[in-house]
Amino acid sequence: MRIARFTTGEEPQFGVVTGEVDEFGQPADDSVVVALAGDPLYVGIKLLEEQHRLADVRLLAPVLPRSKVVGIGRNYAAHAAEMDSDVPDEPLMFLKPNTSVVGPGDPIFYPRQTQELHFEGELALVIGRICRDVPPEQATDVIFGYTIGNDVTARDLQRSDVQFTRAKGFDSFCPLGPWIETDLDPHDFAEGRAVQTHLNGDLKQDGSTRDLIFDIPTLVAHVSSVMTLLPGDVILTGTPAGVGPMEVGDEVEVSIAGLGTLTNPVKAR
Repeated sequence: MRIARFTTGEEPQFGVVTGEVDEFGQPADDSVVVALAGDPLYVGIKLLEEQHRLADVRLLAPVLPRSKVVGIGRNYAAHAAEMDSDVPDEPLMFLKPNTSVVGPGDPIFYPRQTQELHFEGELALVIGRICRDVPPEQATDVIFGYTIGNDVTARDLQRSDVQFTRAKGFDSFCPLGPWIETDLDPHDFAEGRAVQTHLNGDLKQDGSTRDLIFDIPTLVAHVSSVMTLLPGDVILTGTPAGVGPMEVGDEVEVSIAGLGTLTNPVKAR
């Protein structure tokens, strides 16, 4: 089930996107979104009679984390190598504020404080209930679903600050979308799903989730051993090799097989 958050020009709503999809999760032209009665994280899946053509609505970030976005660094060996860094012995965590979240089509704003703004396409998972100290074998019990993320990073600030907060925390530095897919589990990603990033149509990242160093159950267990996770919290699972700079006027597309494509333009702040 694909859970979207959308607007027709009025107040944002949640809905279920129906219709056939291609191999990358892109919906057919005749797809519709059926409205839901409230936030499904809190009231469950309650379909209304209201529906709209998907082409007639604007998709928003499918989740607005009430608490936090947890990023995982260097979770692909090739990416660690391109950053001239070692593979960590345990998941390397950092936080992005929930104010960094934007949705499909929203601009990524290029701050004046950086001269080196990078894209980092990656798989993101959404937590479905309050949890702490989750054993790896119970990770699926607390995952609501999966979406696509772009862990936008001011690379020069990351180097100069050492801490990641400013480099990864600006407004618009966490695009998410286009929806949350609930009918997948960690085994789907362990078997391998393509993760690709295109910049202005040119392929820049071409990885597979089978190459995650720390798999999804391990990440949920590790993060929840440190902090309580709340419904709507997001864990970014790490980016494959091929990260690189974006400039004002560029368009970045992150695609994951079965999840669709997240597209955002880059604009001056």
